Amino acid sequence: MRALFYRLGVVTMSTDKVSVHGSWASRWVFILAATGSAVGLGSIWKFPYMVGVYGGGAFVLVFLACIALIGVPVMLAETLIGRRARLSPANALKVLALQAGHSGRWSWWAFAGMITALLILSFYSVVGGWSLDYIINMGKGDFQGTTADQVGAYFGKVISDPWRLTFWHTAFMLLSAFVIAKGVVAGLERSLRIMMPILFVLLLVLLGYSMTTGHFMEGVHFMFDFNPDRVMDGLLAAMGHAFFSLSVGVGSIMIYGAYMPKNASISSTVVGVALIDTFVSLLAGLALFPIVFASGLNPSEGPGLMFVTLPFAFGNVAFGQLMGVVFFVLVAVAAWSSAISLLEPMVAYLVERTKVRRLWVTFWLAFSCWFVGLGTVFSFNIWKQAKFFVNEESGFRLYQWGAEQGLDFFGVVDFLTSRIMLPLGGLCFVVFAGWIMGRGAVRDELSMRSPVLFALTLFLMRYVAPLGILIVFAAQLWK
Repeated sequence: MRALFYRLGVVTMSTDKVSVHGSWASRWVFILAATGSAVGLGSIWKFPYMVGVYGGGAFVLVFLACIALIGVPVMLAETLIGRRARLSPANALKVLALQAGHSGRWSWWAFAGMITALLILSFYSVVGGWSLDYIINMGKGDFQGTTADQVGAYFGKVISDPWRLTFWHTAFMLLSAFVIAKGVVAGLERSLRIMMPILFVLLLVLLGYSMTTGHFMEGVHFMFDFNPDRVMDGLLAAMGHAFFSLSVGVGSIMIYGAYMPKNASISSTVVGVALIDTFVSLLAGLALFPIVFASGLNPSEGPGLMFVTLPFAFGNVAFGQLMGVVFFVLVAVAAWSSAISLLEPMVAYLVERTKVRRLWVTFWLAFSCWFVGLGTVFSFNIWKQAKFFVNEESGFRLYQWGAEQGLDFFGVVDFLTSRIMLPLGGLCFVVFAGWIMGRGAVRDELSMRSPVLFALTLFLMRYVAPLGILIVFAAQLWK
């Protein structure tokens, strides 16, 4: 048994191990990395439009509660598992399960999570590519003085061109692979030290601009005025988004935890990441809604907020062209920092298992994600009529060309990852930390001085977070 642990690159009983891939220089680098993983399209794009759809302040309040009760415990679980083992997610669960006297098959769940991360990256890269396209065209002034219908038609033109989408999809994937290939210190750490400050500066610039629109307080009231009648409207949506917004369930936070210094406090660091991620989401809403109101638009536009509503808004306000470029650069940086966190877990695993150079592992994994991502590219144009899981009066069919109902390729991948695999991954990790690792190992890794605080944390990991995840999972499948 001990030989197995050595072969996987760890010493069994040591609590001061170092990952074979390297380590962060400090806890602040981990905070930057974890925040970069968490702050993505979900914070910049999805959170603002969900606030608009589900009733402003009521949704925000429920979201904050769910972050504390579900998101933070799962993030704590992933981080402490990663740091305890100093390995990629699959190897980490295998080693720690064997140490605790349980089956090494727990690693299968982590492996499934890493596959999920690659599938998410396959379509995440396509959407990230859209933001690169919009940076160029916003800078050229293509949206100045346009109508809402013209902006909608422009977006339709973008997604209907497979060559155009493939080009930007390729560019975004190459950017992500470049960072990963250079390793933990030279690639991840160095790039995140640059990307994350840029992200915060751009967001603050956008926020400052929104204060000059004359509609800033209208945005504040929209986000924070509490209407108790709307609480139930967005309860399940807030629970789901709280869980997904922290980038948990796929092993990204776990592998970042494996690079975390031993002397850093996991609990305070994870709480810090959750607070920063939440703060960024709130700032994004405060920056965007005044601009939407200044243009006389509806903040409840839904998913089209980023690529249709906002370009129109920027095209019809003072200094909108410059601020539009700032916004889409912000989106691209946020997407980029999240994308590299999706690729890193599987890269680390294959480097550990095969001893193949990181450069080649990164290349082949990025190529695989790029290839699968072509399915998402074609879902909007040449494969638009290809439908899966068609359920009509004539019966159920796995696939049918030209069906009115059913999911396209992108819809299938999105459903499989966001509604099934992510909740199951998060459930696995929090149950593993709460029940499988053992109370002593968890206490040792968290190093909490207060017995009451530790007991509360363990209670959240063992009971509250799993129950919340199961509720979200059941609700998503029911939909």
